[in-house]
Amino acid sequence: MTYRRVQMTRLFLITLLLLSSGSAYAEWVKVSDRDEAGKTVYVDPATIRRNSNLVKMWQFSDYKTVQTVGGIRFLTAEEQWEFDCDKGSGTVVYTNSQEGKWVPVRPGSMDQTVCKIACGKE
Repeated sequence: MTYRRVQMTRLFLITLLLLSSGSAYAEWVKVSDRDEAGKTVYVDPATIRRNSNLVKMWQFSDYKTVQTVGGIRFLTAEEQWEFDCDKGSGTVVYTNSQEGKWVPVRPGSMDQTVCKIACGKE
């Protein structure tokens, strides 16, 4: 193997390791099997960060069918949600797309279950 090829292989392996390490250490807890959108939802309670009444937490969604957003196809999504525990509303804070607007959490929805976990009400 040439020196350049060895270096490129090392760079590739290091990049792959760095990209995969974030989810590898998460302690995902299943919240639902399949909700109305056909997805299984997991949360990582260790990622809960509180700032007054605002709480951020990571959520992992595993879809039964391929989803398409902005021309990108995927079966899983990892998102950071932010909830206003006083108002019962939430928004996606970080994805590979734009941040969302604050919207009320629909009663009886999977989002309400996740909000209760984040806010310590369940």
